[in-house]
Amino acid sequence: MSLQCGIVGLPNVGKSTLFNCLSKAKAQSANFPFCTIEPNVGVITVPDERLGNLASICNPQRVIPTTVEIVDIAGLVKGASRGEGLGNKFLANIRETDAILHVLRCFDDENVVHVDGAVNPVRDKEIIDTELQIKDLETIDSRIQKVYKQAQTGGDKQAKLAYDVLSRLKTVLEQGKAARTVTFDTKDEQAIAHDLFLLTAKPVMYICNVDESSAVSGNKYVEMVQAAVSGERAEVLVVAAKIEAEIAELETYEERQLFLSEMGLAESGVARLIKAAYSLLRLKTFLTAGADEVRAWTFVDGYKAPQCAGVIHSDFEKGFIRAEVIKYNDFIALGSETACKEAGKLSVEGKDYTVQDGDIMHFRFNV
Repeated sequence: MSLQCGIVGLPNVGKSTLFNCLSKAKAQSANFPFCTIEPNVGVITVPDERLGNLASICNPQRVIPTTVEIVDIAGLVKGASRGEGLGNKFLANIRETDAILHVLRCFDDENVVHVDGAVNPVRDKEIIDTELQIKDLETIDSRIQKVYKQAQTGGDKQAKLAYDVLSRLKTVLEQGKAARTVTFDTKDEQAIAHDLFLLTAKPVMYICNVDESSAVSGNKYVEMVQAAVSGERAEVLVVAAKIEAEIAELETYEERQLFLSEMGLAESGVARLIKAAYSLLRLKTFLTAGADEVRAWTFVDGYKAPQCAGVIHSDFEKGFIRAEVIKYNDFIALGSETACKEAGKLSVEGKDYTVQDGDIMHFRFNV
């Protein structure tokens, strides 16, 4: 499943440093604008303690986690919608992603230049928001005139509905708000809005990059961001990218855990970020467990059993008969598939079953 989160932000806010921590790739990280030109793509393992717990029971030959793709996109500056800086490339790259991880500088450091001179994460956020909104308005304006003529002259009901959707989005964008703040009630309206592929309709998470002293409790800059996005249907995550870079250099799990403990953190910011990015994409995990392998499989929230079967192989979906499902907690408590069957904890589900996160599944099919 090739859904991607794009890391965006102004130059020198810590995007590439964070990306390096995530993927352990060697994206160049330097103290000058436009260090990243072509987007770097990292396939990131999603931390999931359930795999280790299942492996301790099944003793499989291999354990395979699920992944999410993270894209490090070039820094954007004011005027990007008019082609300033690397704006056109930035906007094209971000359009191809499914969700946005917006990194904001929330630390003071006189040794790291800021393109606008002073640290102000809310202003930085608004700069990028404005550029994306301008581009979305261009998209809306190019569609709305055509749809309006169809709605007026042909009596086309679908065109009238499209015009209403476009008009609502245009009004919100002109108010300086994101398209994702608009809620559409019907499936037809939702489909029209989705097919516009608006930049500001993408789900977003604001990542506040803080200094070491603010890694646990945040700081005044984080509070500014939280207040600014309170009505935006967006998440906020606090990460100290510089500290995460140091953690990434440690060789053993024990060393990393000791470092985190000394910092007062239960889990690394990178681990929290990967999990949050996975959730932002509306992704969940079902599991398969046996002597050959314990494996996590990615599916989109809301998938039915046949669709999840198709995640493993298209033939499984085509010839789907039924799914045998054990809840993860039952498997751990009882210790085996056989014990779950004997205790009545294995359910047989049909085509209408909505798969839940953590379901341990075995598919029956016939092709």
